[in-house]
Amino acid sequence: MLLVDDQALLRMGFRLVLEAEDDVVVVGEAGDGESGVRQAQALRPDVVLMDVRMPGVNGIEATQRLVEAVPGCRVLILTTFDLDEYAFAALRAGASGFLLKDARPAELVAAIRAVATGDAVVSPRVTRRMLEMFAGALPAPGDPEPGTPTLDPRLRLLTARELEILRAMAEGLSNAEIAGRFVLSEATVKTHVGRILAKLDVRDRVQAVVLAYESGLVRPG
Repeated sequence: MLLVDDQALLRMGFRLVLEAEDDVVVVGEAGDGESGVRQAQALRPDVVLMDVRMPGVNGIEATQRLVEAVPGCRVLILTTFDLDEYAFAALRAGASGFLLKDARPAELVAAIRAVATGDAVVSPRVTRRMLEMFAGALPAPGDPEPGTPTLDPRLRLLTARELEILRAMAEGLSNAEIAGRFVLSEATVKTHVGRILAKLDVRDRVQAVVLAYESGLVRPG
């Protein structure tokens, strides 16, 4: 685990919370994006907790550079506001999760574990905001019907069930919630999610959700 934030007190607080967990090890800290990328290349952490607004190289640029330089590393974005467009830009740059700085310790730890396993979930509140942001890129009247996978050729690789599950992921549903909706086991849902990620050639479910928004598979409202 690598902590990247320009506020030393926040890094200290996160470290205290994380070091109380048996399965989380903080291997380093950085106060800006530039040093964060360098440390990630040197330390190869599983997860980087990345602030968005930092002097010099910000979290967006650092995220893009980091995911290219350290492919196995996942980035969890930190922001003060849930409507922070910089944070969404970081998700599009390759980040695997989104977390508010005022999250409770249990939420922080759960988010890190989820991102580490590739099973990150974008919350419904964030999902709604992302849909609003991408609305201009979604189909207009006269375009193919919403949900018709014609805007991105990768979507044509998905089965009908996989498209249903991708739409549910785009709503912010967890694997357990998707299993309940479609009367499937969680193991079956996990298998479907894995196949979706492989067919779409994306790093994790967050990137799959971003693709679903941008492609027009999901429409606001």
